[in-house]
Amino acid sequence: MSRCELTGKGPVVKNLVSHSNIKTKKIAQPNVQKKRIFSRILNQMVRLQIATSTIRDMEHMGGFDTFILNQEEKALSKRALDVKNRIRRKMAAKKK
Repeated sequence: MSRCELTGKGPVVKNLVSHSNIKTKKIAQPNVQKKRIFSRILNQMVRLQIATSTIRDMEHMGGFDTFILNQEEKALSKRALDVKNRIRRKMAAKKK
């Protein structure tokens, strides 16, 4: 079962409804891809499993760094939370 490491998006159970109104359970998997994303603040590539809808959202918000900093911590995986903390430390070090 695949899960997006940035948004927590995972499998969803849905019903297929036939013409005779018979409901059949089906599991819809998110389109999760293993991607290498460039972090401008860290100046390096980060490898994460991300849903394609998350990639579109990142581009809309202005990039990986702004997206992950605005994301809630409870939705992030341990690896993504580690990347977020590294970005915060690097930004704090630049301000000093």
